[in-house]
Order: sequence, then C-alpha cells, then structure tokens
Amino acid sequence: MSSFSKKVGLPVLLLIAFPSMHAQGALDQILPRPSAPANSSTHTFADPLGRGTPAGTVFGFLQAAQSGNYSMAAQYLQLSPARRQTEGEQLAAKLKVVMDRALAGSLKDVSTQPEGTPQEGVPPDRQKLGIMSSGDIETDLELVRVSDPKAGKIWLISSDTLTKIPELYDQVEARQVENRLPKFLVKHQFAGMPVWQWLALLIAIPVAAAIGGLFLLIIDFPVRWWGQRRGKPEVAKWRLAFGPAWLFAATVAHKVLASYLGMPLLQRHYYAQVNSVALIISTNWILWRGIQWFLRNVRNRALAHGRGGTGSLLQLGERVAKAGVFVAAAFFVLGTLGFNMTTALAGLGIGGLAVGFGAQKTIENLFGGVSVLGDEVIRVGDVCRFGDRAGTVEDIGLRSTRVRTEERTLLAIPNGTVATINVENLSRRDQILFKTNLGLRLETKADHLRFVLAEIRRLLYSHAKVDTKSVRVRLVDITSGSHTVEVFCYILTQDFNEFAAVREDLLLRMIDLVEESGTDLARPSQTLYVGRDSGVETEKADKAVQKIAELRDGKQLPFPDFSTEHISSLRGSIDYPQSESVLRNDQHDSGPKR
Repeated sequence: MSSFSKKVGLPVLLLIAFPSMHAQGALDQILPRPSAPANSSTHTFADPLGRGTPAGTVFGFLQAAQSGNYSMAAQYLQLSPARRQTEGEQLAAKLKVVMDRALAGSLKDVSTQPEGTPQEGVPPDRQKLGIMSSGDIETDLELVRVSDPKAGKIWLISSDTLTKIPELYDQVEARQVENRLPKFLVKHQFAGMPVWQWLALLIAIPVAAAIGGLFLLIIDFPVRWWGQRRGKPEVAKWRLAFGPAWLFAATVAHKVLASYLGMPLLQRHYYAQVNSVALIISTNWILWRGIQWFLRNVRNRALAHGRGGTGSLLQLGERVAKAGVFVAAAFFVLGTLGFNMTTALAGLGIGGLAVGFGAQKTIENLFGGVSVLGDEVIRVGDVCRFGDRAGTVEDIGLRSTRVRTEERTLLAIPNGTVATINVENLSRRDQILFKTNLGLRLETKADHLRFVLAEIRRLLYSHAKVDTKSVRVRLVDITSGSHTVEVFCYILTQDFNEFAAVREDLLLRMIDLVEESGTDLARPSQTLYVGRDSGVETEKADKAVQKIAELRDGKQLPFPDFSTEHISSLRGSIDYPQSESVLRNDQHDSGPKR
C-alpha cells in the first residue's frame, strides 16, 4: 500500500467507526458524573441526569432515547407528573424520531454553561436550538429553565415544542425513505443507526473519492495549460499538494452525500465532528506542502545568489513554520472534538512560562541559531575556528551547530555559545598570512645580513603568489642568541592547501639564499671563545669620558632623552637610505629635470 493510501486510510477508518469510538467520550465531557449528596447546610443541588446545562439536557435525552430507555428520556421533557406517567415514553420516542429526521443543523453550538448563551429576542430562561420542519409543519426546538425541588435549576425541552411533535411525527413517517427499503436493513441497528445508513456511508466513500479525483483532474488541465502559455512551468508543481487536495475534495463530497441520508441527530453530530477533523487535517496538510514549496524555492534562489546565511535561515524558518502548522492543527482538532480551548490556552500560557524558566538554555540556543543565521557569520560548508577548536560546519540546527573537526570527529556546539564566543571564519579569508623568523648565526657579518635581507626581498617581490604591497623583511633582533630576520607577507590564495605549497617553496628558497650568503641558520648552542684580552682601548675610552664631561659641564646630557630642539636639529642628519642603496640612486635619478 502506498504512503498516500495509508495517510488517507486513517480518516476513512475514523469515519466508519466514529459513533462507537467517540460517543461515550463526548457525552462524558458534557454530562457530569453523579456525585455524592451534598451537605444539606450548603443548599447546593447536583442533578444526576446532567440537566444543569442545555448541552447536558439535549445529549442526555438523545443518549437515553438511543439506548431505548424512554422512561428516562421522558425526564428531560417539560411535562406534568401525570402526563409524564401516561404519555412520556411515547412522546419521547416520537421526539427522538423528529429530531433525527426533521431538525436542521448540528449540535456543536449548544451551550455548555448553566445559564445558557444569550440569544437575541429570546428570554434568558430559554434557548432555541434550531427548527424542526417536515412538509408544511415546523416548530422550534426550544429548551426552558425551570426549578426542580430535588435538582435545583435544570433545563427541559419546552412544552411549546412538545405540542407539535405528534403532527411532525406523522409527517416524517409518511415521507421517510425507509418504507421502501428491505425490513432487515431498517430493523437492525448498529451504534444507534440503521444498517442501511451504515452501508450508504461506506458506499459513499469510494464515490466521494472518485468525485474528488475527477474534480482535481478537471482543474489540472486548465492550470497546466495556463502555466505553459504564460511561461511559468513552476505552476505545474501545484500537483505536490494533489494528495491533501484530493482528501479535502473527497471529504466535502462525502459530506454532501451524507446529508441526504437523514442520519439520527446524535450520529449526525459525531459525523460532523469527524468530517471537520478530516477537513482540518487536509487543509493543514495543504498549508504544510505550500510552506515547504514556497520556502524551498526562496531558499534555492538565495543559494543561487551566494546568500548561504539566508538559505540556512529559511531552512530554520521552514522547520518553525511546519511546527506552528502542526500545533495549530492540533488545537483546531481538539476544539472540534468539544474540548474547552479557552482553559487549554490559559493553561498553555502558564505552562509556557514554566517551560520558559525550565528551558532557558534551549530557548537561548534557539534564538542563538536565529542570530547566527541572520548575521551570516557562518554558513554550512565554512571552515571556522570556535575558540581552540576548528573544523567544517556541517549543519546549523535549532539547538546546536555541528562541526566536523580536523580529527574527523563531530563537534556539537550550542547555538547560544556560538552567538557569544569569538568565531573565526577561515573560509572567508581573501589572503593567507605568511610570517616566519629566520635566526642567523652571531658570526654573520653586517654585509652578509644585508645580502640576505636584499635577496629575500627580491624573492618575495618576484613571486607570483605574494602580495608585494604587504612584503616586510626586517632585521628585528641581534641579542637573543642569533641575528633574527622577520619575514612577513600575504599569499594570494584562499585555499589552505595551495598556501601550504607556496609556503614550502618560499622556505626552501630562503634556505638556499642563506647558504649563498656564506652564513648559516643559528642552532641552539653555546660558543666558547678562548683568547688573550687586550682590555679596553685607552685612547677611545678617554675620548668618550671627555665628551660626556663636556656635556655635563654644559648641562647638555641627553638623559632621560634629548631636548625637543635638539631632536629637531638632528632630524635628517644621517643618510637614509645609505649612499650605497639603490633607492638613494633612484631618488637622485628622479630629481627635477630641465
């Protein structure tokens, strides 16, 4: 059996078995259970027949009459004790037949409040439930609230309604279709409804299915023709909702067919509930498919334009929207089945606060996911660093972001954490930094260092994968056990594997340049020099002491620093670049020409 048949089969089975499954549950909600006698001092009453509300009276009468207990059913009629004793059972049986076959509408709007529902033009102690008509005879089905010495305030079917019942009964009996059917189909009943009506309902199921399918096929041809003519092939995708649309059309068709069967009022009420549930399911199913189709189209367009963050946000929005549709459908179904949704919504609000306090982290992660997707800081497929961990983002869900690490493990990070920590997106680098320090031996002469510096600069300026504007090659230290040369530049690539290859090439070339200079890279070692110390050069030392003495006598010692005027006089007094530098020669060549 196909998945579609399984989905449609559930409403069909509910449609077949609704009276036996649902009748007792619905009546248990409407009719109160008998309670223990109240203390006489409290002066409260509890009617064991459940006549305290209009709904309790109507459903209690129908339940008693359906079970054949007409003496109990007569207790719901406004009759005098003598008349109830003599005519009550007969009148209750006729009223049941008239209500089943002549009352238009359903019982879904019958009030469940003890005071009833205010109706325009109707006294507060009365309730009109509908009109019973057959031929040229009609009357209102009316309830009246009276005082009972044992049960207190109760609702009864009014005597004004009962006066017309005999005439309506005769009219209904003369017009009913059962007189033309085989007796065994009329005589035998199941769950309060004749067998022939059950058979008619079953036969109506494939007929309604065929009508619904034919209706959709008739619609499909002009819709597809219009889409092709307008150059909109996506219109043909409405067939994605063909299954739920077929269920909707078939349910409507079955309801129309069932309206001609004249089902008993109580069974008609339950049938209307099941039919409404099927309509709610099909409608929300169509909405579910529509949301899925629309948001996925928008998401694909966003991804086609390179807006991965928007695509991920739409994916999250699709999940939230589907969850909303499901919750709304559940509330509609419960409301249709007669549950008090006002109380349920109030309880949901209080429960929502409790859940909010108890699930703060979950809610924080949910909004954190929305924040991350909305800012487009990371996208699925990006290589990112989260704190001290790095990996490829595989999914951004409602609760967490899943990352495939370099060790091929799956790391789940709560979205609340992702929204607050520093996230480094490595995939969005336009260039990759190359930085290293070369340590040369301390015996390296200054000219050797100049050779190394010049050749490394030449190397970087000549390399096709190096950003020449970022090149920096400088001697940065001479006292830490080696002459340290810092090499800094950016590699023109976003691919780390390509960067690793360029880095390897540059390092090997730098080793060659160091070897060409006649020196070598410094290695961790200690050098011990043994020689005869000639001591301090007396002449140079005397000159230095004499110069400091002159500065002291003239109060010109440059400590802790030179004066501002002295610094200004010194500015530019040293040749830079040096006279041997090619840059200095370029400056002379680029001087003013005549």
